[in-house]
Amino acid sequence: MTNPEVAILMLCLFIVLVLLGFPIAFTLLAMGVAFGYYAYYLGPPDTFSGFFDNNIFYLLNQNTYSVMENDTLVAIPLFLFMGYVVERANIVDRLFHSLYMAARNLPGALAIAALLTCAVFSTASGIVGAVVTLMGLLAYPAMSGAGYNRSFAAGVICAGGTLGILIPPSIMLIVYAAIAELSPLRLYAAAIFPGLMLAGLYIVYVMTRALATPSIAPKPRQEDIPPVGQIYMNLLVSFVPLFVLIVLVLGSILGGLATPAEAAAMGALGGLVLAMLYRSLTWQKVKESVFLTAKATAMVCWLFVGSWTFASVFSYLGGHDVIEHWFAAMDLEPWQFLIMVQLIIFVLGWPLEWSEILIIFVPIFLPMLDTFGVNPYFFAMLVALNLQTSFLTPPMAMSAYYLKGVLKKQIELMEIFKGLMPYLAIVLFSMVMLYQFPGIALWLPDYLFGTYVP
Repeated sequence: MTNPEVAILMLCLFIVLVLLGFPIAFTLLAMGVAFGYYAYYLGPPDTFSGFFDNNIFYLLNQNTYSVMENDTLVAIPLFLFMGYVVERANIVDRLFHSLYMAARNLPGALAIAALLTCAVFSTASGIVGAVVTLMGLLAYPAMSGAGYNRSFAAGVICAGGTLGILIPPSIMLIVYAAIAELSPLRLYAAAIFPGLMLAGLYIVYVMTRALATPSIAPKPRQEDIPPVGQIYMNLLVSFVPLFVLIVLVLGSILGGLATPAEAAAMGALGGLVLAMLYRSLTWQKVKESVFLTAKATAMVCWLFVGSWTFASVFSYLGGHDVIEHWFAAMDLEPWQFLIMVQLIIFVLGWPLEWSEILIIFVPIFLPMLDTFGVNPYFFAMLVALNLQTSFLTPPMAMSAYYLKGVLKKQIELMEIFKGLMPYLAIVLFSMVMLYQFPGIALWLPDYLFGTYVP
């Protein structure tokens, strides 16, 4: 076998091992070292005398050091800590019920409140599993008790929970910035309007569906609605502090007052202050938040070490060249290239999660952007929208499994899948809108930081 053929074998074997359930980070690491030993072997042929005389070990060491000293990635544990603290401070419970009462006169009020709560909480958290799980325990029983259709309610929670990987301050965008060597500030600015557009389309769908079929989302009973003064007082107490924290964190980044890491540190401190003000700050909750942050951060770091090692070996063997020549041989127009890449990412979303797609497969296409004259920030937003589908596409729609895990026998998995389908269509529609109107993503970063020049 030639080296490019070995590279393609390496990629195919990785996909097979992932589908068999092997841990992603350590699969990447093991395959990078195994195939790298073949690629970088320096000893005499057909002998074991140079078993440790191999540059793959130097490459692994350098990649590990590069990840640990990466300034961009410092923001990840701080944003994670902020999310875990907010999750344990009982803020989300108050926020959901306050938003429900404020939206009481709108069709599908409970579903709208669930979507808004998901958007706000996932923005503070950025952890899809945590948002879907918590909202499954909080919002689904409320909607089920109010007579909402089960599939409709499940779809709202699953779709709303994925917004956190798109709406800033998003951990996914920090990871993308590190992989593509782009400015996280520009990525955050580029993601604001696409994120708001997607959340807005979700709300429009919910209201339209509730108006067309009132039986799936009954209106609240008048006797369950508290006085108006109490509604707005609850909204002021539950919504405004968290919203202000998010605006301060994001505003300090976009205003150039702080780096993402500095803003994340401010957000982590703000989360602790909010928990203290809500009288929910205990040593046990802080300890749990620190433990979960360390666990998630360690996995992200190993993902980077493994993926960079894997990608380096794959490229050294000629894998990137094979794929690039394959695209070049098809003589594609830029729009054809974009559609083909997004289709590939969409299909990969069936068996894989966003982190695996982003770290392994997106770097394959990044070197081709200059060839086809594609703005890298525009491409990043198309990918970010597309990655929403990795949580919503059966049979491996992880948001559905998160929800099923907490609801257990209250709902069947196929009912959840049925509820996801409209939101999957909305994501695809939003990608079409972004392609037709690139200014949705590019206007704000160009306005804040000047026109992008490659």
